[in-house]
Parts: sequence; structure tokens; C-alpha cells
Amino acid sequence: MRLLALTLLLVAVAAAPAYAGDPLPVKRQLVDDRKAVIATVQTSRLLLARARIGGTVGDLTVKEGSEVKAGDRIALVGDPKLLFQLKALDARTDSQRAERDQAKITLDRTAELRKSGVATQASLDDARTRLDVAERQLAALRADREVIAQRAAEGAVLAPGDGRVLTVPVAEGSVVQDGETVATIAAAHYILRLQLPERHARFIAEGETVAVGSRGLQEEDEETLRTGRVVKVYPEIEQGRVVADIEVPGLGDYFVGERTRVYVSTGKREAIVLPENCLYRRFGVDYVKLADGREVTVQRGLPVAGGVEILSGLREGDRVQSP
Repeated sequence: MRLLALTLLLVAVAAAPAYAGDPLPVKRQLVDDRKAVIATVQTSRLLLARARIGGTVGDLTVKEGSEVKAGDRIALVGDPKLLFQLKALDARTDSQRAERDQAKITLDRTAELRKSGVATQASLDDARTRLDVAERQLAALRADREVIAQRAAEGAVLAPGDGRVLTVPVAEGSVVQDGETVATIAAAHYILRLQLPERHARFIAEGETVAVGSRGLQEEDEETLRTGRVVKVYPEIEQGRVVADIEVPGLGDYFVGERTRVYVSTGKREAIVLPENCLYRRFGVDYVKLADGREVTVQRGLPVAGGVEILSGLREGDRVQSP
């Protein structure tokens, strides 16, 4: 027991900082009155990868959570009717090509006969017209085939932008119609969307900065705050709340719909603030040392301008030792 007590005493002495500066008088100062609200991670844009033709889904290459780039092929929609139409057009094209070749042979023969005076000019003109008509019909069939071939190529469903796949409402073998959604993609740029009570609506505006808490809703003793910027305030109040979007770096690995705390300034209030280095921690408890040598337990609040807010343990007029 004596060894344990000695060990605890040595740990306590090691945890306490060395003091050399003048004592700091404890006094109140104006700080931002922050209210904690819950914000939800949302995508700035929801992208829909749609089927451009109707048919059967095949070669589905993504699933929920997959990362995609703009232009990546997500699936291939095949329409058997297009294959049959291509085969029918190929047969008609071959027939028309043979008719064109025959019209050319007839024109050449008529031209020779015209030189010898056996054929008339009218028969030569008629043969030339039949060849011209045959060539035009052949060109029209080729154009029709290119249209159907292009439509068949449009069976590839492409990602409209960079992002993460949220839902895939179809499976391989499913039959889809023109314009039906094959995958829903969250654009790579995420934002935090918060709802602030109507009574605080006047305190939030575009360009304002807010403090964003740690990921998730779990309470932490020393929460690491990040700075976010309000990029959009929606002009309509819904169910007594104003909606705003906040831009925060590093939300790319969050889940869409994940919630986190955001601290919004709703005015000013008085509070006791100490520099961070005046506090020291021992066994999970925060302490400060007064000028008369006493140690007092304090409860820290959020970081504010000039240090950290002290919620309890000190009163105005106390003098705190500074390292």
C-alpha cells in the first residue's frame, strides 16, 4: 500500500506543471454564446444514372458504396429487338447493293449502245436515273443502320459525375424502360445541413463561421472542433426551423445521413476564460493552481477566443498561477 501511495504521489507531482509567471486574475469576459445543434451530412448534388434505352440489364459493375468517376460504365442495357432490326437492315442493304450494281451494269451497256446509235437518249437517261435512285436508297439504308447501331451503343449506362453510389435499384437480368434509374450517386462534394430553431434564425447568415464537433454524436471530454463556413441559408422556414448548408473540409469519408454536432453563435454572454496552458489534467480531472498554492478542480467548456471557458470551479476575483 505504501508503494502504491508513493507511486500515485509521484504521478501527481509529474502531472502538475512548473509555475514561473505572475498570477492571472480571474475575471469575466464576453464570449460567443454557442448553441449545439445536430447537422446531417448530405451530398451537394444527387446524380442519377439512367438507362437511355429500354431492355435487359447486364454487366452491372457497381454496388452500394462503390466509388465512380464521370464516364465510368455502370451497366449495359441490351435490347434484342435492336439486334433483329440490324439483321433485317443488313439483308435489305445487301439486296439494295445488288440492285445498285445491276443498275450500273445496265447504264454502262446502254451508254455503249448509245455510242453505236442502237439505243436512244431517253433510254440512257432512264438507266442513269435508275442508278441514281438505287444509290440513294442504299445510302438511306446505311444511315438507318447507323441510327440503330448508335441506339444499341447507348445501352451503356454511364456515371454522370464523380461520387459514391448510394443505391442500385436494379439487378442483372432486370428489365428497364427508357429513362429508368439504374444507380443513384452522391456527388463527391459533401456538406453539413443543419436546422436551427426559428428564434435563432437572425444569428445565421452566409459567410458566417461555425464550430463543428467530432464525428458522430458521442460525447467526448475534450472535443476537437473544426471550423465550417455557412455557404447557403434557405429562405423558407420549415416547421419552425431555418435550414442552412455548411461547408467543412474532410467530409469525404463520412456516410451520407451521418449526424454530428455543430455549435452556432447565437449572441454574446459573459464567461470565465483561462488560457489553455493554465489547466492540467490528472486521472481524467482538470485542475488549476491558485496563487495561494491551493489546487481546485474545474470543469472546462468549449474553446473560445483567448483560451477555454471554465464552467465551474472558479469565481471572479480568484488568482490563478500561470506556467
